[in-house]
Amino acid sequence: FHLRNIFSVLWVCDGATFGPLCEGNPFNSVRGSDRWGSGHYGASRGGRLHKGLDVKCQDGSAVYAPFDVTLHGKLTVYTDRNKEAINEGINLKGQGLCFKLFYVRPTRTSGSVRKGERIGTMLPMQSVYPGITSHVHVQMCDQSDPTPYF
Repeated sequence: FHLRNIFSVLWVCDGATFGPLCEGNPFNSVRGSDRWGSGHYGASRGGRLHKGLDVKCQDGSAVYAPFDVTLHGKLTVYTDRNKEAINEGINLKGQGLCFKLFYVRPTRTSGSVRKGERIGTMLPMQSVYPGITSHVHVQMCDQSDPTPYF
C-alpha cells in the first residue's frame, strides 16, 4: 500500500502538462529552424547546446500561466547590453516542476497565479534577432529537457 502511494505521487508529477503559454499559440507550437538556429532542446548553439524549448510567441503577445504556479522572482537572461530589449524573464514553480520563462516582462514577480492568468508580455525579440521565430524560451531549473511536459 505504501509503495502504491509513492508511485501515485510520482505519476502526478510526471503527468504535468503545460497549458497554452502564449496568446495566439493555443497548442504551444515549438519554434522550428530559422537562420538563428532551432528551438528544440539540445539544438546546437555553436560550442554549446540549447538548454530549453522555444515556444512560438509573437512580440507583444500576452504570456499565460501554463498551470497553477507560484512566481519566484524576475530573472536576467543576458549580460550583453546589446540584448537589453529582451533581457527579462521569470522563475516559476508548479505541478512539482521548477522552470524559467525567458524573454517575458512579468506583470508581477511573486505570489500565486491560476492556470490561464496573464503573467507577462512577450518582449520584442525581432529588435535583437531580426528574422528569428519569436518565442518564449522554457528552461527547467535543473536544465533537464522540458519537451515531455508539452
